[in-house]
Amino acid sequence: MLTKAAVLCGGEGTRLRPLTNYFQKTMIPIGKERKPLLAYIVRQIVYNGIQDVIRLCGYRADEIENYFGDGAKFGAKIGYSRDQENAKGSAQALMNAVDNGKVGDFDDLLLYYGDVLSALDVRGLLARHRTSRAALTLVLSKKYTMPVGVADVQGDRVVSFREKPSLDFSVTMGCLVISKSCVPVLRETIGSATSADIMTHFVPKAIERGMAVVPFFLEGFWYDVGTTEAYEKMDTKLVEENLKFLD
Repeated sequence: MLTKAAVLCGGEGTRLRPLTNYFQKTMIPIGKERKPLLAYIVRQIVYNGIQDVIRLCGYRADEIENYFGDGAKFGAKIGYSRDQENAKGSAQALMNAVDNGKVGDFDDLLLYYGDVLSALDVRGLLARHRTSRAALTLVLSKKYTMPVGVADVQGDRVVSFREKPSLDFSVTMGCLVISKSCVPVLRETIGSATSADIMTHFVPKAIERGMAVVPFFLEGFWYDVGTTEAYEKMDTKLVEENLKFLD
């Protein structure tokens, strides 16, 4: 089975302002050694046995290309696909990379959002994808801690209050695997739209079309670094402890 990875790096990172006035959002410094966020993601992918990595780039793409080059120093073969100026959204970025030959041939494609840190077992994810004969495997976490307090209101009274509760939802953590059979559905999702998103539009379309969409539950560490508040609150020690296997 030919497996490749595509990392979404094209967004302007408006939720990370003012940091992204100076950095591409996937290049913000992380951990005690202040390495780019994207370096952790590349190491994670390579550690799990995938060498072919395509970057879907847009805003400040030169920063990414100048730092990573062809990927040789990371043990990877890194390619780059520049987003089209007149097409917005992650689904458009992926379709553009496929149509322009930047992805090339593949059986399975790991899609990873470039603003998420995780200790994801990619090998286990791919095994689940293949044994279940899935068209699409969505990585989920079983609990989500709200970043704010939640009040229960009855009439004109607050009857209970929970500070940052953990909700019993299955939430996406910014990663999925798609089989080659998904490409026509991806194309259909985009249609004539100028903006289309993988999670918002493509995943629901795959489900609607009756494709085999299966879950893979991430039990370990993951952290969405997508906002300035999240970045400021990130526990460096926690990151180092959970990702030390990448060193």
